[in-house]
Amino acid sequence: MPCIRDELHHSGWNACSSCYGDHSKRRDKLILPSLISSRIYIVDTGKNPRSPSLHKIVEPTEVYWCTGLANPHTSHCLASGEVMLSSIGDPSGNGKGGFILLDGETFDVKGTWEKEGESAPFGYDFWYQPRHNVMISTEWGTPKVFSKGFRFEDIAAGHYGQRLHVWDWQRHVRTQTIDLGAEGAIPLEIRFLHDPSAAEGFVGCALSSNVFRFYRTEKGDWAVEKVICVPNKKVSNWMLPEMPGLITDILLSLDDRFLYFSNWLHGDIRQYDISDTSNPKLVGQVFIGGSIQKDGPVVVVEDEELSEQPEPRIVKGKRIRGSAQMIQLSLDGKRLYVTTSLFSNWDKQFYPDMIKEGSVMLQIDVDSKSGGLSVNPNFLVDFGKEPGGPVLAHEVRYPGGDCTSDIWL
Repeated sequence: MPCIRDELHHSGWNACSSCYGDHSKRRDKLILPSLISSRIYIVDTGKNPRSPSLHKIVEPTEVYWCTGLANPHTSHCLASGEVMLSSIGDPSGNGKGGFILLDGETFDVKGTWEKEGESAPFGYDFWYQPRHNVMISTEWGTPKVFSKGFRFEDIAAGHYGQRLHVWDWQRHVRTQTIDLGAEGAIPLEIRFLHDPSAAEGFVGCALSSNVFRFYRTEKGDWAVEKVICVPNKKVSNWMLPEMPGLITDILLSLDDRFLYFSNWLHGDIRQYDISDTSNPKLVGQVFIGGSIQKDGPVVVVEDEELSEQPEPRIVKGKRIRGSAQMIQLSLDGKRLYVTTSLFSNWDKQFYPDMIKEGSVMLQIDVDSKSGGLSVNPNFLVDFGKEPGGPVLAHEVRYPGGDCTSDIWL
């Protein structure tokens, strides 16, 4: 990228399964919004997949003036051919959950998706299901606060979210707000089931380390139930006497059979069988770094789940710094890729060694029949060795599509 400190975070494609029936559409442009600068990069991956080129830059001023939004995050393509990105803030750094529309051909900013006055107090991720005329969005926090690092007192001060926002997909207005309370503090990644007829899904809540199932009721509104709880661990030599798991990414296999999520503080990736969506069953778990490794400074004094602290993770002779963070699953459900960086200023706070060495990408081999996870000992991408590095890698995308790139109509 020609600029530094943009904070590239999440990404998306210019076309996906929502464009069904239009043979002119190709998944050949990667949409890269910048979380801090609000710049949006369009990268051409079609002309030469092994040497992507910069196609266009949407400057922050265009985003600000056309939408009144800033800090773009999640990108999804729409059946209309447009690209929609969620926002986390406004140009002044306050929280504001709206949606930026880009033309799918020129990538010019067209305005906001939501009607005037309908933006949410906070924003982060979103997922839509046209068959049910619904979109649901989540909340992170106030950009000018969380960008400086994480402080627990900012939770009590109201700078972080705990709500889901339900939108009418056709009318572009909010119809319901679901307050998850303290048990749903900082709801980040949200996933509907891939089956377009299913009116349900899951959301991972970072600070509370709970997973909620959301679903449409017989009355036609939406409700939630807590279905997974990751217990805090009582610790010493840490910033607090209890350490949450900090669920930071969540995804579903393409067949909607398994749910996966990462605990960025505890350091593990978990696999749950969700054949019964109200009663997920843990069937796989593997540790990738984290803050409770056996030879680290933190001592776990009480643990409801583990009998001992996990060993350090070493792959191809390299000790893994940081922790399990972004995850991406292959379409066949057999390869789960994981990176270790969350957000640069939070990385500095919780994993300073990773700042010095750079992040990594690992491959987790998945038993997609019975459940089970294992680290592939032969796969390591060391971003500490990048030219101009070390660098911090975040989200992973498959050129042919993956388990979070497509929404079916």
